[in-house]
Order: sequence, then structure tokens, then C-alpha cells
Amino acid sequence: MRWHCLGAGLALAFGLAGAARGERIGEVDTVFKLVGPDHKIVVEAFDDPKVQGVTCHLSRARKGGVSGALGLAEDPSDASIACRQVGPITIPKPLPDKEEVFSESASILFKRVRVVRMFDRKRQVLVYLTYSDKLIEGSPKNAISTVPLLGAQPGTAGR
Repeated sequence: MRWHCLGAGLALAFGLAGAARGERIGEVDTVFKLVGPDHKIVVEAFDDPKVQGVTCHLSRARKGGVSGALGLAEDPSDASIACRQVGPITIPKPLPDKEEVFSESASILFKRVRVVRMFDRKRQVLVYLTYSDKLIEGSPKNAISTVPLLGAQPGTAGR
């Protein structure tokens, strides 16, 4: 039983849940570092893996310096998100009320930046929440973006 729990913990820590990966769109330097890369704000895009026609853009801080170059730095918890309809929205299967759609490491082992899609059934709106978490403690810093399902038949997007 102990090994099963360890395996589950490692799967969570390394984000093996099948969420989308980001495509780097661009970055800006925010702090000059004499040794190693500068601190940056990185902008990434990802398509919702279960909702065709919706793309999210995520901006977040990345630490530079020697520890950042070696992948040992813990990135700040600051992030922003904007999700938009970029084509006809198609939802092939019913959506759960809440589902992680993006996850990426923000430190060498235990911190992740996550995006969770929630379905507001009453208003027929997809709500995307970004936040960071740690295995031991989380962060209250978060941001949301919404995409209305205009023209969708009520209840067809969810279970």
C-alpha cells in the first residue's frame, strides 16, 4: 500500500494526468541577471483538450539566474489567463463540472501552475481558473477567464 501511495504522489507531483501543454508564444525580460538567464514573463498558449475552438493564453513569471538555468528555481505564483473562442466551439463529449486542462511545473519537484475548467451550467459558460499549488501549501493568487457557449443548446455541453 505504501508504494501505491508513493506512485500516486509522484504522478501528481509530475503532472501525469494528461492535461494540455503550453506552446510558448513569447517572453519579456523583467530583471537583468549577470550570470544565467534574466527573470522573465512568459506567454504560452494551449487549446482546451476537450473543447474544440477554445484557446487560452497564460502569462506567468519565470525566475532566471543560475538556479533558473539549472531548473532549480521556484517560479513566483503570479499568473494571468485569457481564454477566447478562436473557431466554432465543438464539444464531442459531455463535460464534467470541473476538470484540470493544463498543468506545468513551476519548480524542480513540488510546485505546479494549473488551469481548471469549470462549467457554469445555468449560464452556459466555461470558466477557466489558473492558480499555483505546492504539495504542502497552495497559493491564493489566481485569475479567471470565461468563454460563453453562445448558440449551444442548454445542457448539451455537460452531463
